Amino acid sequence: MLATANNNEGQQQRIADDSVITQYGVPGGGGQGLRQSQRQSSWSSLLCCVRPPGEDFEPCSPSTVSSRGFRKITPPPYVGRASCPPKEARDFKKKTLVLDLDETLVHSSFRPVPNADYIIPVEIDNKITDVYVIKRPWVDKFMEAMGELYEVVVFTASLAKYADPLLDLLDPQKLVRIRLFRDSCCPYEGNYVKDLSRLGRKLEDTIIVDNSPHSYIFQPENAIPIGTFIGDPQDHELLDMIPLLADTRMSEDVRDMLLRQFPERSTSTSFW
Repeated sequence: MLATANNNEGQQQRIADDSVITQYGVPGGGGQGLRQSQRQSSWSSLLCCVRPPGEDFEPCSPSTVSSRGFRKITPPPYVGRASCPPKEARDFKKKTLVLDLDETLVHSSFRPVPNADYIIPVEIDNKITDVYVIKRPWVDKFMEAMGELYEVVVFTASLAKYADPLLDLLDPQKLVRIRLFRDSCCPYEGNYVKDLSRLGRKLEDTIIVDNSPHSYIFQPENAIPIGTFIGDPQDHELLDMIPLLADTRMSEDVRDMLLRQFPERSTSTSFW
């Protein structure tokens, strides 16, 4: 399942086209015909963080400004079971790091990519379709370091039938303690939001790293923004983030530490 690495001049454009599909749930180009558009829509629904039309969403209260100066949305009341099981004994004293998957740790494409790290066969519309996956540079080093420092949770808006086998390959050391998929998200205003208050972890001890600000609109104070990865082999954001996360785990409340590190995220500068 490991593709041979090589260079291709047209790769970046194909990846960029696919990024439009996976992020927004629409075909990257026009004039392709209804049948192809429907197929692309089905494929994008596998990975996309945008809620498909017609799906119910939960109403939330209007936005407010938090004590740290963030515009935030109060999530809907939740009386169900926590999404995460209790911490394992080895992680009891660790804080929790929630990681997005697509465009944060990897980039996936439905078009063949010559230097794909993994090829994931997935059933879509009763047919097996290959998903080509490129790992973000330094992801292995990043995951190994975070596994030592944090209870690591991967929380993705993608479907489990794609993300689960991908994580089996991406995380052979089982550094990720918990995997959460689309069914754990809260649909809100056309997006799948990751409500950290449902995880069963203290918010002062929880950090989320996600390329999409809409994913953490309920708890922006807990977020570390990261650029969208679409295949740049020179990307080094994960490597740069290691010392920041190593320091943040020592803080009494991660939200205070992150505010000092990223003061521009407050309401003085809108970031979504």
